[in-house]
Amino acid sequence: MRSEVIEIRTGSVEVVYDLTAECERFLAGVDGADGLLHVWVPHATAGLAVLETGAGSDDDLLAALRDLLPADDRWLHRHGSKGHGRDHVLPALVPPYATVPVFGGRMALGTWQSVCLVDTNRDNPVRSVRFSFLTG
Repeated sequence: MRSEVIEIRTGSVEVVYDLTAECERFLAGVDGADGLLHVWVPHATAGLAVLETGAGSDDDLLAALRDLLPADDRWLHRHGSKGHGRDHVLPALVPPYATVPVFGGRMALGTWQSVCLVDTNRDNPVRSVRFSFLTG
């Protein structure tokens, strides 16, 4: 299995960060093989999503998460900035992994699909992302 970890600086704002170019860069090293790209975020407060970006869907996702998981004092988990407990619930809704089929070294994404890091945690500005390729 080929595997690599990269760091992404998400800053101190909620973000949907498009990882598609980093996925493609990683897959350039698989020599046109078929298999599965597994993307993993080893954080308790971030997730991964496959969605359209750039046409408002990424902002819509963040707005929906704000509606579902308000940054207020309702959360039992209370360290960090106000409402940080919601960030710990996020991975139950936006899981910390994504798996994409790969054919001929290229992801089999739909026309408008991108692999994205979803990070609502303003307290942690740097995220690790692990790419793993399982030959199939």
